[in-house]
Amino acid sequence: MTTAVRPPVGDLLRDWRRRRRLSQLDLASEAGVSTRHLSFVETGRARPSREMVLHLADQLEVPLRERNELLLAAGFAPAYGHRGLDHPDMAAVTRALDLVLRAYEPYPALVVDRSWELVMANATVDLLTAGAAPYLLEPPVNVLRLSLHPDGLAPRIGNLPQWRGHVLHRLGREAALTGDPALAALHRELAALPGGTDRTTPDGIVVPLRLRTDDGVLSFVSTVTTFGTAVDVTAAELSVEAFLPADAATAEALRASVG
Repeated sequence: MTTAVRPPVGDLLRDWRRRRRLSQLDLASEAGVSTRHLSFVETGRARPSREMVLHLADQLEVPLRERNELLLAAGFAPAYGHRGLDHPDMAAVTRALDLVLRAYEPYPALVVDRSWELVMANATVDLLTAGAAPYLLEPPVNVLRLSLHPDGLAPRIGNLPQWRGHVLHRLGREAALTGDPALAALHRELAALPGGTDRTTPDGIVVPLRLRTDDGVLSFVSTVTTFGTAVDVTAAELSVEAFLPADAATAEALRASVG
């Protein structure tokens, strides 16, 4: 058995700095440290304190999961817990998510993790997933794959090239910002699916999702909500995506569906 060798903390910090497109001078100025000290940290000539690792990670907006990796690489214990939603300490988070999902009804809303796997959803999400192949709805459900796959929502999306362009751009940006190889692999997979892309500027201020349904074409705009003060990896990586009506006809159809 071989054991993976953890990269030095200096290498990881340098990678994050470059991912954020910052020079050593830029980061040193923002963090309030000398460029010389930062250079020594990145090259391994200086061992950063736990506080310095967390300070630099905060300046670089490193996700909590990767902050733990930085601390481990520097020889320190992780700072952030990583509890499952079934853990008693996460009961308040679960209740809050359920409350938010119910509050959005009759509009579809769902909770996803960093990998875009479905965690929770309200009843109206069935409107979006109607007609999708059963194998795409078997847990774990990846909602981006479900939306762009030919056996998923794609045939029902009236502006598929435009929606694909929006989804792929967003996913590619998240893969770059997090450095997550799983997100990069998902981006490559979805980019290879048929449907084309259209990155032209939309008529309005957001890219809508226009979905063909038995009630006609419904038009949605999506909003995303996250836990802004999360100090647990699981909570920090959750987001609520709600699909709100983009026009009066869609709002009326959704209200009628639960009437």
